[in-house]
Amino acid sequence: MKKVAAVVAAVLALVAAYLCLWPVPIEPVSWAAPQPPGYSGPYAVNDRLAHLQLIPLGGEQGPEHIVIGPDGQLYTTVASGNILRMKPDGSAQEVFVNTGGRVLGFDFDAAGNLVAADAELGLLSVTPDRKISVLAREVNGDPIRYADAVVVARNGRMYFSDASTRFGARQWGGTFEASVLDILEQSSTGRILEFDPATAKVRVVARGIAFANGVALTADESALFVAETGKYRVWKISVAAQDLDIAQASPQAQLLFDNLPGYPDNLMRGRDGKIWMGLVKPRNPTIDKMATQPFLRKLTLRLPRALWPIPQAYGHVVAFTEDGKVVADLQDPGGTYPETTAVTETADRLYVQSLHAEALGWLPR
Repeated sequence: MKKVAAVVAAVLALVAAYLCLWPVPIEPVSWAAPQPPGYSGPYAVNDRLAHLQLIPLGGEQGPEHIVIGPDGQLYTTVASGNILRMKPDGSAQEVFVNTGGRVLGFDFDAAGNLVAADAELGLLSVTPDRKISVLAREVNGDPIRYADAVVVARNGRMYFSDASTRFGARQWGGTFEASVLDILEQSSTGRILEFDPATAKVRVVARGIAFANGVALTADESALFVAETGKYRVWKISVAAQDLDIAQASPQAQLLFDNLPGYPDNLMRGRDGKIWMGLVKPRNPTIDKMATQPFLRKLTLRLPRALWPIPQAYGHVVAFTEDGKVVADLQDPGGTYPETTAVTETADRLYVQSLHAEALGWLPR
């Protein structure tokens, strides 16, 4: 009996040592997560997103971003690295190009080139005849580790997010894995960059962002809306800002939304002045409670992945005006269409973007 007890004690000691001491890649920072607002007010529970019509993608997965190109065709990015092109009704699907990485966000410039934020390769340009070139891989000698979203201004300048300078998508096993590490750590190393094609130079517009994600320009293009996924916020940041740390009070960076009910992802300009935002996951009380407990966040990474406090599936997209008024809220509490990242709005349809779905979701507008 004493031998059995000794063996059990030794095993428990090893488990405790593993949970307390095993190396993990994050160095968590304590922060104060605000009390979740819940699904009330403009975010009152509804099922307006629960009955999407679907366009199958032939086995592809993750239509993270959707844009109607200057040729009138629908383009979307998927997890395989392909950028798909099709008619707006989903017919005549083809692979437009494969970058060899994972494009998350993209836009088109005035010449019809597809400008892509590739999480693994940096900022790319793809000509209409499918030739790929790299626009930017670094800024001031520092690699761009997680290019996430991009928008092209009328003057040709390109604004894009580098979600994390700590955890690159290629180095840490993919976009989702790297995002989990960054959001758990909360070291706020994300930044917004500007690429000027006239000079081929990159500069830092703003930094200190907890997983910098979606970007959209204001109508007059004087400022950017920026989704700060890790802290449930959306910022309005002047394009004239120079290496601005958003932790420091400045008139060039204003909070438009604070304490959202979920993790904001892509931002897409819609019709009639709207900006669409996807809440890719709802808030998780366990994660919020660990905000001030860095040790527990380290311990979480030592547990089997099945025990991680990943938030439940919950479809949710929101449209707001430039002054921060919510004008549309569509939800699917059952999470049938997973990880809704935003909406692409056309004259007759709302296309719903997703991180992991195997089809394009859409609703009549």
